[in-house]
Amino acid sequence: MNAIDSYFQQVLCYGRNMKVILEASLHDKDCVLGNILAAHYLSSCDPSKVNLYVESASCNLERSTPYEKAVFETVTYLISEDKDDDLAFEMHIELLKRFPKDLVSLKRAQVLSFQMAKPVPFLNLVQQVLPENQDESYIHGMLAFPLLELGRMEEAAAASRKGYGINKEDALAHHCLCHVLQHKCQFKEAVEYTHNWWHVALCYLEGGSPMSKVEEIYDNHIWKELEKEDAIPPEVYLNALGLFLRLDVRDVLDGFKDRLELLAARLTDQANWYLDWQLDILIVWALAKVGETSMARELLEGLKFRLSKMNKKKQQVMQKGIQLGEAVCEYAKGNYKQALCLLGSDFNAIDYKIIAASDEQIDVFNEVWCQLLLKTGQSSTAKEVIRKRIKVREGSPFTWRLLEKSYAMEGDAEARNAGQRAKMLESSYL
Repeated sequence: MNAIDSYFQQVLCYGRNMKVILEASLHDKDCVLGNILAAHYLSSCDPSKVNLYVESASCNLERSTPYEKAVFETVTYLISEDKDDDLAFEMHIELLKRFPKDLVSLKRAQVLSFQMAKPVPFLNLVQQVLPENQDESYIHGMLAFPLLELGRMEEAAAASRKGYGINKEDALAHHCLCHVLQHKCQFKEAVEYTHNWWHVALCYLEGGSPMSKVEEIYDNHIWKELEKEDAIPPEVYLNALGLFLRLDVRDVLDGFKDRLELLAARLTDQANWYLDWQLDILIVWALAKVGETSMARELLEGLKFRLSKMNKKKQQVMQKGIQLGEAVCEYAKGNYKQALCLLGSDFNAIDYKIIAASDEQIDVFNEVWCQLLLKTGQSSTAKEVIRKRIKVREGSPFTWRLLEKSYAMEGDAEARNAGQRAKMLESSYL
C-alpha cells in the first residue's frame, strides 16, 4: 500500500512524482486499485500502456473490495475514449456517496468539472462530503476552488485560509488565496504570499512595474524552471505563453521578441501539441505571431480533426475552442476585423472556459477583445465594455488605460481623468 499512499499524497498536493503509482503493481501485480490508478495516470502521459493495466485490474475484480470495484468502474469509464463527461461526473458523485472520505476521487471530479467548465456541480459535491472531512487536509482547498470560479471571493478566501491553517502543504488553498488577492489588485500581498512565479510576473505586470522586473522574473524563474530535473515543459510553455499574450495585448511584447522566438521554436515540435486545449490555442497564437502561419494552421486543422472524432454533445461544446483558436490566429497576424468577426459582438471569455482555463487564465481573451474593438474603431462599444470591467475590478491600471484610449478616440475630455487614474494606480502598487 505504500506506493498507493504515496500516490494519493502526490495527487492531493500537486506533486511531481505521480508515477510512483506504477510501483504498486510491481509489489502486487494483482492489486485492482493499484492497477486501475496506474491506468488513470498513464491515460494522460502514455496511453499505449493503459489497456495492460486495465486488463490486470479486471482479471482480479472478483476478489476485490467494494471500494476497489467502485473505483474500477468509475475510472474505467472516465478514461474510455468516447465517454460522456456528465455521466463520468455522476459516477463520481455516486462513488463519493458510498465513500465520502475518498479525497482522491474528489480530486478527479474536480479536474473533470474544471475541464467541463462546470463549477456548480463540483461545489455541490464538495459540500456533500464536507461533513465527513471538516478537519481533513486538502478538502478546504477543493472547496475554495469552485467558490473562486463562481466569483464568491470572500468565501473562497475563508476556505483557503482554513485549508492552509490545517496543512501548509495544501497547494490549492494557497493558490486560490493568491487568486483572490490578485483579483482584488492587492498585488504586493499576492507577491509576498504566492510561490507561483507566473502569478508573481502577472502581479508586477498588472501593477504597472517596469518591464525589466517582468523580464527578470521570466528569465530567472519561469523559463529557468526547464533546467530542473522534475520540470514539466508543457506547464512552463503554458505559463510563458500566457504571459506573452498579455504583453502583446499591452503593446509591450517587442522587448520579449527573442524570448518568444526561442519559445516558438520549441513549439514547432508537435510532441507539444494536443496535450491541452488552452496550450494548443496559445501555441496557435505564438506560431502565427512569429510568422509560422502554416504550422499554426496545421495545428488548427489537427484540432478540428480531433473535434470531428468527438461525440456530438462534446463537439457542440468544444467548437468554441476552435473559434477561439481561429480568432487568436487572425489577431496574431494583424487581421483585426477578421479576429473580431470570429469572436462576435457580445464576446465573453468566461463562455470559453471549456478549454480548461481558470478565470485568471481566460481573462486575457477579454483583453484581446477590448483591443480588437479599439483597433477596429469601435470605441463606443469598447468604452461600455471597459466601464463594466472597471466596475468589477476598479484597481486595474491597464483597464483604465484602455478607457483612456477609448475616450481619446472620441475626443472626449474624460480621457485625461482616466489617464490620471491609471497613473495613480501604477505608482501605488509594487
